[in-house]
Amino acid sequence: MCIVAIAWQLFDELPLVLLSNRDEFLERPTESLHQWSDQPIYAGRDKQSGGTWLGIHQEKKTGFFEQNGRWAAVLNFRDGVQAGTNERSRGALVTDFLTSTISPMDFARNITLQDYAGFNLIIGDTAQAVIVNNRGHAPTPLYAGLHVLSNGQPEDSWFKTEKLRGRLRQEVLPLIAKNSAPEYWQEAAFDVLSDSTPAPADKLPDTGVAFEVEQMLSSVYIEPVAFGNTENNVPTYGTRTQSILTLRKEGATGANFTANITSREFDHHSK
Repeated sequence: MCIVAIAWQLFDELPLVLLSNRDEFLERPTESLHQWSDQPIYAGRDKQSGGTWLGIHQEKKTGFFEQNGRWAAVLNFRDGVQAGTNERSRGALVTDFLTSTISPMDFARNITLQDYAGFNLIIGDTAQAVIVNNRGHAPTPLYAGLHVLSNGQPEDSWFKTEKLRGRLRQEVLPLIAKNSAPEYWQEAAFDVLSDSTPAPADKLPDTGVAFEVEQMLSSVYIEPVAFGNTENNVPTYGTRTQSILTLRKEGATGANFTANITSREFDHHSK
């Protein structure tokens, strides 16, 4: 079901710091982070539908990689409504944006919302970040600050979003402010993304799924659970990928940017 935190325009050297957990069924075929051969995209890949949950624009040239600063992430919207068989993959929203040339706001305004199951989409470049969903949240530019969202409305305060927000403010953002080099703060960021504390019963959201399911999905990091297969107690679902995406200003003038993604994959089948 996923969670994303975005520190947008908080740090001069790192105008974007995006942290993400991808939660997914363990049997869904997935390719790890790589440079795609068929599109100018650097991302993991959902082999079932061909899209991705998080990526950057990157094109392989002779002897180097070319970037344009475009980045995107998508999350499912949890409201108890099942995806239809005729709906486009939500991962296509990410790939379509990364391979387009229009501004984030123009792209968001031109999405045919009814073509997709429920989604939260965050797209951006070096100058602008925009969030939109097809559950009533119109395209809205992100203001400078820390934004944390999961599978409800962007302004919803779920236990897991507030847990992640609090720990980032206390444990990670101060490190970046002191030293933006990735080796100084990324280990702490991955540690925060690995918080498996479940929500107490009175802190669970009401998203149209059963209480037991809400509780299984209530932590920042979801340990492998028997989701939909409780009788056999065989793990079927959990956090499969953790990612940190950054934009870094380069050069004396700060006019150039380098995008980077660092990911950790979990092979829950080996446990």
